[in-house]
Amino acid sequence: MKEFEPLPQPDHLCWLLSQALCQIQLEAQTRGPPGWRWACRQVPHPVAMGGNSGQPGVPTYKSLAEDGPFGSVELPKRSTGRLVMHSMAMFGREFCYAVEAAYVTPVLLSVGLPKRLYSVVWLLSPVLGFLLQPVVGSASDHCRARWGRRRPYILALSVIMLLGMALYLNGDAVISALIADRRKKLTWAITITMIGVVLFDFAADFIDGPIKAYLFDVCSHQDKERGLHHHALFTGLGGALGYILGAIDWAHLKLGRMLGTEFQVMFFFSALMLTLCVVIHLCSIPEAPLRDVAKDIPPQQDSQDPLLSSDRMYEYGSIEKVKNGYINPEMVLQGEKTTNTQQTRRTMTMKSLLRALVSMPPHYRYLCISHLLGWTAFLSNMLFFTDFMGQIVYHGDPYSAHNSTEFLIYQRGVEVGCWGLCINSVFSSLYSYFQKVLVSYVGLKGLYFMGYLLFGLGTGFIGLFPNIYSTLVLCTSFGVMSSTLYTVPFNLIAEYHREEQEKQRRQAQGGDVDSSGRGQGLDCAALTCMVQLAQILVGGGLGFLVNIAGSVVVVVITASVVALIGCCFVVLFVRYVA
Repeated sequence: MKEFEPLPQPDHLCWLLSQALCQIQLEAQTRGPPGWRWACRQVPHPVAMGGNSGQPGVPTYKSLAEDGPFGSVELPKRSTGRLVMHSMAMFGREFCYAVEAAYVTPVLLSVGLPKRLYSVVWLLSPVLGFLLQPVVGSASDHCRARWGRRRPYILALSVIMLLGMALYLNGDAVISALIADRRKKLTWAITITMIGVVLFDFAADFIDGPIKAYLFDVCSHQDKERGLHHHALFTGLGGALGYILGAIDWAHLKLGRMLGTEFQVMFFFSALMLTLCVVIHLCSIPEAPLRDVAKDIPPQQDSQDPLLSSDRMYEYGSIEKVKNGYINPEMVLQGEKTTNTQQTRRTMTMKSLLRALVSMPPHYRYLCISHLLGWTAFLSNMLFFTDFMGQIVYHGDPYSAHNSTEFLIYQRGVEVGCWGLCINSVFSSLYSYFQKVLVSYVGLKGLYFMGYLLFGLGTGFIGLFPNIYSTLVLCTSFGVMSSTLYTVPFNLIAEYHREEQEKQRRQAQGGDVDSSGRGQGLDCAALTCMVQLAQILVGGGLGFLVNIAGSVVVVVITASVVALIGCCFVVLFVRYVA
């Protein structure tokens, strides 16, 4: 008698359903955004599984709902070449920053900027940035351009950087050719140069946010760490090359005579370098355009099924909230217990940014304060270092006639100052490379403390003993501080976020749900805004101090004092995750 095959049991049906779901996910991969891969967890056939009650042959089944129906979205591994291409934007940006740091103060003084306006230029750009960053960040987060969310903003900000450099490096020459009246020429030259500096600073400060967000959008967590390491490395290399070109005496070379002045030579190299680097960066990694997930899901299903709601996507911290499409299983289960209003996507505004500063946990607030102290000290020294070399170390005079001996001596001091800043950039790259080795011995606390301490001592000795050779040697301490500020605070905030995620995961597994829902993007934006706040403090305070002291040596001493205060702060108040 022929035996009929028994009907599938419920556990077999569950297994068949899981395999069908995996097949659907794999088919969806071909229709999804480029560079994305659905991670489907294969479920063993129930016949091969042990019994759930300890009886052999009785199948067991673990529901996919416990891990979320789609699992996690795993981004593909990015090659080193792609990450290097992505880092070229930081190379070009820092190259232009080096040119600005080396030449903008001498340019402003050479066009006749009064001493009382010495630091007003540095005040305008960070004020605009501090006010507009949340608006631009939110706009970038919601951009629906066909070639991505971040790249349109990176391109636009690069164009503004080029415009700013053209104005502050060529403004004096253009105005001199157009206007004959000496008084009008002086007024317009100062105005055009100041506008150029403000535009360049505004764009150069802003462009870092979309670049970091672009990296976070298209890279996995491991590649994100590798990408940040490459960013730090190429930041130092770009600055070193910019300072080297700034230290060359172009007036005695054929290219300098052909283009006119050394300012035109530096604009030529800066425009060429920034254009090439930005083009390479924009072609580095494909960026999927922002897709309205709600359009792909019927409204009734979107509102009823919490597992398919796009508002429950996991967020990486950056300048703005970066949705990477990762669905955290525990957070999905938690979403069933929370209201939709608590999970809706929040745009970043100035109000939400200020609220984050007030309501953030103490360890975040202390980290922001330490970051503010570090950048205040660092910018106080870097923005006026070449002027310090020209006036204090070489005893030149920027207000003398351009063909006078005093002015030529001042220019020589500026060129040597460029070599000092080049030493800073090279040592910053080397120190960034060896940080991974050092952190295993001294930890993040040791790295943070050592960066502030070495910078404070180095700038203190430079201010007290302004000798040419000792100053150049002590420029290595600038590189330690630069690398520290670009890496350690962001590593700490990543550790804080990871600690909070583990806590939320344990709470979700235990049924204890915390629905407060702090936004990680706001915390990172608050940390980033400390750089602009430091620029505001430097721009508003250093000019006043220079006028009182009558010498720019007070700038270096101020940087040393603030760094040593920060050194104590990072030891006593900043929390480090064990």
